[in-house]
Amino acid sequence: MYRFRLPFMPGTRMSFIAIAACCLILAVAGTFVLSLTAGRPDNLGPTDGRLKSCPDSPNCVSTQASGQQHWIEPISYIGSPEEAMRDIISVVRSMSGSSIVEQSDLYLYVEFRSSVFRFVDDVEFLLEPETGRIHFRSASRVGYSDLSANRKRMEEFRRRFEYALAPETTRHAASAMHSQSRASLAAF
Repeated sequence: MYRFRLPFMPGTRMSFIAIAACCLILAVAGTFVLSLTAGRPDNLGPTDGRLKSCPDSPNCVSTQASGQQHWIEPISYIGSPEEAMRDIISVVRSMSGSSIVEQSDLYLYVEFRSSVFRFVDDVEFLLEPETGRIHFRSASRVGYSDLSANRKRMEEFRRRFEYALAPETTRHAASAMHSQSRASLAAF
């Protein structure tokens, strides 16, 4: 007599792995569907010279945050606010997944969409002409953790912005140092 046997018997290590994999797939799929249905926030933009506060979740960074978990250093600029905004837009357009939503003299709102799961992050820039600072806020639209994606993106923005403003000789020296570092790493 043939007896039907489940491939993963309850209580076995394989059944635990299968259940964990199914839960992970369902969580990713649910977040993906949620990201497709999540609308654009209607409460963004500066209020009295400040951007919206970050939520309690760790998927947000802001130069105006009070807590260390969310705080990130603002960027300084030299020149007019018009030049700074032009440079911000140039750098934003060079970054993958970016789409400018709103722009004014001192404010820029951009959506960044991830390439695989199409998650949307809302990024705002606010110029502070009195101090020559660029304040910004980057927050995931859905989910709880972003594995530091917003912080990494804004640090990448900072690197590109500062590189774009560096004099030609400084950029050339930095490029040469980078090439030399890559060559020495390749030797390992």
